[in-house]
Amino acid sequence: MKNSKLIEALNNCVTHCNHCADACLDEGDIKMMVDCIRTDRACAEICSATANLLASNYKDVRGMVEQCRDICKKCADVCAKHDHKHCQQCADACRKCEEACEEYLK
Repeated sequence: MKNSKLIEALNNCVTHCNHCADACLDEGDIKMMVDCIRTDRACAEICSATANLLASNYKDVRGMVEQCRDICKKCADVCAKHDHKHCQQCADACRKCEEACEEYLK
């Protein structure tokens, strides 16, 4: 199934984004983490919605996958600015998801 690889990457991204957002809340300078938390939450939401849409075999998903790719890139960039392990892991998952979206769109 063409969708399975992307769905797996999307679900992995959701997991990492949710974990990162939660872990950011435990950091000492939470004000420094606000953009990361908000971007993590937005990325998790769109990745989850995209995975659900793909799982339904709905055909007109190109725009959704493009939007997902774009927010994954943004989330990876935001998380990569922080040295925390959870942020670095999230950035990696987001980049992999961005790549999976790009591959799907080919």
